[in-house]
Amino acid sequence: MTATRLRTMLLPAATVLVGCAAAGVVLAADPTSDAGFPLPPCPVKWLTGLDCPGCGATRMFYSLLHGDVLSALHYNAALIAFIPFFLWTWGAWVLGRWQGRRIPTWEQWRWSPMAGLVLIAVWAVIRNLPFPPFTALYV
Repeated sequence: MTATRLRTMLLPAATVLVGCAAAGVVLAADPTSDAGFPLPPCPVKWLTGLDCPGCGATRMFYSLLHGDVLSALHYNAALIAFIPFFLWTWGAWVLGRWQGRRIPTWEQWRWSPMAGLVLIAVWAVIRNLPFPPFTALYV
């Protein structure tokens, strides 16, 4: 293994360390309790009272770290559905750095940006509908 290849892997290693640190903060703080989470609340929820597409993400992450998939789905099902795509992108980036070439991912597909925007918009609307069963999506 060459020194150049090791240097190219420093940034991916740093992302793993940052992710582990973030997981440690979320685990220590327990955003699902009423004890007072140290991170600020969602500004969209605070200003409008509506759940934004990302609302509940920290609690979802906390639940996943504890293996509680059902609670995680309650907090933010859309983000759980996105996790495989995120891992695909991150893995392709790491492999591309290792091999010294770009690895194709779903992000290069022509329809990806529009599909992503539509899914985010639909999720933002349905999780704020004021009647059952959609009220179960409130966080």
